[in-house]
Amino acid sequence: MEADASGSPSNAWRFAQCFGDKGEVEDITEADIISTVEFDHTGDYLATGDKGGRVVLFERNESKKGCEYKFYTEFQSHEPEFDYLKSLEIEEKINRIKWCKRQNSAHFLLSTNDKTIKLWKVFDKTIKLVSDNNLSTAAADGGFRSGPVPPSNLSTGVPGVQPSLRLPRLQQHDSIVAAVPRKVYANAHAYHINSISINSDQETYISADDLRINLWNLNISDQSFNIVDIKPTNMEELTEVITAAEFHPIHCNLFMYSSSKGTIKLADMRESALCDSHAKQFEEEEDPTNKSFFSEIISSISDVKFSKDGRFILSRDYLTLKIWDVKMENKPVKTINIHDHLRGKLCDLYENDCIFDKFECTFSGDGASVLTGSYHNYFRIYDVETTNDIVLQADKSAFKAKKVGGVKGGPKGGKPGSGGMDTTGTDFNKKILHGSWHPKENTIAIAATNNLFLYSTQSS
Repeated sequence: MEADASGSPSNAWRFAQCFGDKGEVEDITEADIISTVEFDHTGDYLATGDKGGRVVLFERNESKKGCEYKFYTEFQSHEPEFDYLKSLEIEEKINRIKWCKRQNSAHFLLSTNDKTIKLWKVFDKTIKLVSDNNLSTAAADGGFRSGPVPPSNLSTGVPGVQPSLRLPRLQQHDSIVAAVPRKVYANAHAYHINSISINSDQETYISADDLRINLWNLNISDQSFNIVDIKPTNMEELTEVITAAEFHPIHCNLFMYSSSKGTIKLADMRESALCDSHAKQFEEEEDPTNKSFFSEIISSISDVKFSKDGRFILSRDYLTLKIWDVKMENKPVKTINIHDHLRGKLCDLYENDCIFDKFECTFSGDGASVLTGSYHNYFRIYDVETTNDIVLQADKSAFKAKKVGGVKGGPKGGKPGSGGMDTTGTDFNKKILHGSWHPKENTIAIAATNNLFLYSTQSS
């Protein structure tokens, strides 16, 4: 764990920290690859989940200036399972983690793999040991007295008579961080869960798979309500799948979900029990001149996020980021080209399956910036109001150079806002799919294979 000591301006992004293997050893196991990253509502805690089913929590290191986190705890959230009815293995990989807002000294968070969601309670547990008992008393007295003890000596406590028995005393010995599963929400999804989202009421949450969205009460694990179902009667007529879903940050009756057809649907739970009829649909008509074999694949939305005030929606497809105004459905207010330089390589990317990569996106806490990832461990921060953008690289050389990734890893010949990145020698196996933005400050957490990188504008 190293922090950037370079004297860069306070408003410039700098490498702050990294957790994970810093060596050059390339024998990373599949289980070590980070599959989700999530800050809590305060930003003081950060969670990662990996393909091995583990959840690792970090907490803000208050003893250090600026942005620095330290290891808090780790626990095994999911184990590999086997569905005997369908003869399918269920991976332990953590697909999503969502923090519940903190109500007391304990933390609660939801984690899910493809089939099962769990509610975890993480708390400081005090270990107490017996510090005072009959053995210690006897030793002090030179041993237990022999012979029967008159009842009067014990019950009345005759003056001058030393009692022979003392009640054991417990004394605090140590404190550990414990994680226990409080609820297990299982057997409600026939397809792989891709999203979970906790409602603003902090009592309910939704979970989405390819064809259905379920509504849960956090306190009830044995039943859920199906609120969206797009499964056709005949599966051969299937034309789209659900790719992501999220609750509105303020209005507990609103949620949105995206599809592989490039549409975003806003639904209102007050209208009907089954929200198949959406309240709004955000969709941009495709230019017929750009239509190709890959059009449907690259238009599939991989992630959607509300801004903190719920006014805007951020969506990510393979080539672009789009910012939508909730009040305007026909076109986005801004389209940001992320992979415009890959348009000519779609055939190769289809052959190596990279075209199916699901990149996440996120707003900054103040909604002024957006973040998403790319290949060769590049990730990009884009200013919503202007055309300014910053391209950074989550790379192990940051340990040695102690420089911000973007200083050395920026796009050669690329101009701000151009959407260009240097594709010479691009490693398509290195990809930034998962990231999270601190809710209150300019600090971001980036998952790069088995490493967790932190970048910040906070001075050390």
